[in-house]
Amino acid sequence: MLRNIKITENELRYMSLLERMTGATVLDCVIDEEEGSIIFAVKRGEVGLAVGKKGEKIKRFKRLTNKKVDIYEYIDDPVKFIRSALKPARVKEIKLVDRVNGSRIAMVRVEERDKGIAIGKNGRNIKKIRFLAKRYFGLETIIIS
Repeated sequence: MLRNIKITENELRYMSLLERMTGATVLDCVIDEEEGSIIFAVKRGEVGLAVGKKGEKIKRFKRLTNKKVDIYEYIDDPVKFIRSALKPARVKEIKLVDRVNGSRIAMVRVEERDKGIAIGKNGRNIKKIRFLAKRYFGLETIIIS
């Protein structure tokens, strides 16, 4: 799923920097100029390596780049990826639905009290996850209920 993704020279620089600073394998990077942040996807099981003990590695990266940073674990299965990306929200169920027009969406049910976590302040969390789900799996959208 990552084969057709185009990465800019700037994104490559950030990927290389994060890899050198943390030892994690970085698979993707997206610079979100609007939010002033960088989104990384790292190899499965390496989020802890990228973040570091008590977050010290990622804090150092943030200070150096002066950017907000989000790190997601890349999983080559849309349901597992969405479940992981929504943590710490507790996901009850995820259904992939093929629509009549040929598009595909994900319907996600989370614990009622975790909707705010899943959506995030001003919808920031779900916006990033929707972007990545479209980028990696061609999902048109994710609907939280």
